[in-house]
Amino acid sequence: MRNMSIDTEKWPLHKPFIISRLVQLNGEVIVVTVEQDGCTGRGECERMDVFEPDYPDILKMIESVKPLIEAGLSREELPLHLPAGAARNAVDCALFELEANMLGCSTWELAGLKNSPSPVTTVFTLSLDTPENMASAAALENHRPILKLKLGRDGDLERVRAIRAAAPNTRLVIDANTGWSFAQLEEYLPHLVNLGVEMIEQPLPPLEEHLLSGLNPAIPIVADESCLDRSSLPMLMGRYQAINIKLDKTGGITEGLALLEEGQKLGFDIMVGCMIGTSLAMAPALLLAQQARWVDIDGPLLLSRDRDPALHYEGSTVNFVKGVWG
Repeated sequence: MRNMSIDTEKWPLHKPFIISRLVQLNGEVIVVTVEQDGCTGRGECERMDVFEPDYPDILKMIESVKPLIEAGLSREELPLHLPAGAARNAVDCALFELEANMLGCSTWELAGLKNSPSPVTTVFTLSLDTPENMASAAALENHRPILKLKLGRDGDLERVRAIRAAAPNTRLVIDANTGWSFAQLEEYLPHLVNLGVEMIEQPLPPLEEHLLSGLNPAIPIVADESCLDRSSLPMLMGRYQAINIKLDKTGGITEGLALLEEGQKLGFDIMVGCMIGTSLAMAPALLLAQQARWVDIDGPLLLSRDRDPALHYEGSTVNFVKGVWG
């Protein structure tokens, strides 16, 4: 017999996390735990509906499938009852770990990896702020190999120039969170090339992204908000050079693995990203990160504290720790 529990948690941040459309003071997450025959599976997702009123009620969505999960609903059947997104992610990851434990194997073996996850280098994210404040933050973090800059407002070139001066030897990637127009993108591109920016994540809002067709940019452009699951891929062809796989978008590790495989077949570079969360949310993404060009699983680095046990973050290097998940 199965039992499913649902817990809401709040994890304070070191400092406010600011992007082009919102400000967060805490990580708001939901943890799903499924128990069966002495085995346990867990999954975590972020509650974006707490910050953005247009999001569906994630807690209510998870609660809606509890009777089905307790009746034995499988991972394969779950998409019939929950759409891709955060709610399905928490449940799917819990079922994935449960299945691995019941089979007596690790989650990385169930995912098809030949070896336990190797360490990966994650970006470290700088919140959107004034050029001066972002430069100061970059100076404090310029020992890190790669910084991700949250942009998407007027003055972004000034921000990048100031950050580059403060961190001259650090790799830079950009996330505009749909905050630019196509005209701004065209204007910024040559300057960003000269500043050594190596990737731009989701610069345009949905209504303008068709303008990316045939652009052939000097810097790869990554689809984030526009890449949910495999159904997104046909529309992204010819517009983006890479996709950002986030489990809170795909609806869990099951679809995340499938999206990784299909995206690679279609020639997309791979980025693996995260929402704000603990190591429990990052550990499934670490499996996908083994095949990613860019890795963004720095969520726990933004928190005042993490779970115990937790993934081991040594600077920007993320190390697998047995017992966190899987």
